[in-house]
Amino acid sequence: MNALGRHILAEIYGCSADMLNNADIIEKCMVEAALRAGAEVREVAFHKFSPQGVSGVVVISESHLTIHTWPELGYAAVDVFTCGDTVNPWDACNYLGEMLKAKDMTATEVKRGIFNEPVKVANY
Repeated sequence: MNALGRHILAEIYGCSADMLNNADIIEKCMVEAALRAGAEVREVAFHKFSPQGVSGVVVISESHLTIHTWPELGYAAVDVFTCGDTVNPWDACNYLGEMLKAKDMTATEVKRGIFNEPVKVANY
């Protein structure tokens, strides 16, 4: 079985509310997570909500990393989607858990674009 990509869906709990509410810290952690996973960072966009919370995306050559934070709950939802064999999305997730000082993290890996046979393309 071959897959085009690996998509990690991470639930990160028990994090510092101050960290989760700081867009600069979240952005730096996300970019560093991408680099530690072996990815090539292309673009970065983050938004600080009022009164609290941060959402952001790090676009990488191999796909993307996203985060949405709920500081009042100490919770962050993180997606790390990578394509190819050179990037390890688990390295990014584990780094984020450490940096956010998580008390708990659960994560699930989903294989994306699973192909058991060569793709047949119809001519139109």
